[in-house]
Amino acid sequence: MIIRPEKPDDLSIIREINISAFGEETEADLVDALRKSGIPLISLVAEENKTLIGHIMFSPVTIDNGCSNISAAGLAPMAVLPGFQRKGVGSMLVKEGLEHCKQAGYSAVVVLGHPEYYPRFGFVHSVTYSIKSEYEVPEEVFMILELAEGALKNCHGTVKYHECFMQL
Repeated sequence: MIIRPEKPDDLSIIREINISAFGEETEADLVDALRKSGIPLISLVAEENKTLIGHIMFSPVTIDNGCSNISAAGLAPMAVLPGFQRKGVGSMLVKEGLEHCKQAGYSAVVVLGHPEYYPRFGFVHSVTYSIKSEYEVPEEVFMILELAEGALKNCHGTVKYHECFMQL
């Protein structure tokens, strides 16, 4: 299996992966809207035997109140075809995606996700840094990862996602 950046020919298959993984079109519509927005994205696919089986996307987020110098990304969404879930595909996508985020100059990544899954990659509850989500969600599902040591020191505030997230 390889993890690689998406290509234009992948877009319809990525849409199908997201619909299949989530059982609805919301995440697929989000991916399409983020692409159309023109903001810089990190969008990777997992490919096995020339077949796409997974997708992950990172988009810029902001942290208000004293964190304006922080370059942060939001991990959302991540999707793996049901027949390939629980086989390490998602883990490979996350690890490679975080590496791409570092290379792109991001100093932190946030995720709204399963509290049992994301800590294995170093994510901690965002409240550890006095950072919260703009959405009303339980504290344990909103997490953050420092990609540059000390990047979140003296940082606090609310994470704001691109407006595409609010339109769905």
